[in-house]
Amino acid sequence: MENKPKKQRSYLNLFIRRLLSMKEDKAPEEETIASIKAGIDFRGANLWILIFAIFVASLGLNTNSAAVIIGAMLISPLMGPIVGVGIYDFELLKRAFRSFATATIFSVLTATFYFAITPINEAQSELLARTSPTIYDVLIALFGGLAGIVALCSTGQRGGNVIPGVAIATAIMPPLCTTGFGLATGNWLYAAGAFYLYLINSIFIALATFVGVNILDFKKK
Repeated sequence: MENKPKKQRSYLNLFIRRLLSMKEDKAPEEETIASIKAGIDFRGANLWILIFAIFVASLGLNTNSAAVIIGAMLISPLMGPIVGVGIYDFELLKRAFRSFATATIFSVLTATFYFAITPINEAQSELLARTSPTIYDVLIALFGGLAGIVALCSTGQRGGNVIPGVAIATAIMPPLCTTGFGLATGNWLYAAGAFYLYLINSIFIALATFVGVNILDFKKK
């Protein structure tokens, strides 16, 4: 009789492990790394898409339209180099950092240019929401990043709506646009707060990626 509760616990533990296991759905590591590498580089079409997405997001902040901002985040390829930073392959890391710096600089310059020429200089609520980071932003970036790397490593979720959802939830682009607004209008507190939020989001998405690939037992290449 004493062994019965132990057997029940053993069956329960086995059931939970099987339920949470990703072995059957896990994509080959070579495919996952190739998928991440494909989204890292920022030149040509990727860079132009980013620039246009920044214009769209800036217009959304100007008009206080959440729908337009969400659309811009869906267009943007900015998640690629941020996820790449979380992979511990050194050559990939260098490429990801270069692309991350390029994307950041072009994004801020584009947003600054837009807000310098737009006749609307009033800070709307959607813009103000990106000037004061909180602990919730950290948690959103962390859990969003974990969801993203699990989706990238999964054969069933890679082409689904998880990555776009992560881009929307973590809100990488609006802080960059708000940084441009602060620089264009001389409001350094807005610019500093928004850029700090952007860095927090980026760092914790990359950290979540690093944690995710270790949990999923990636091998160093």
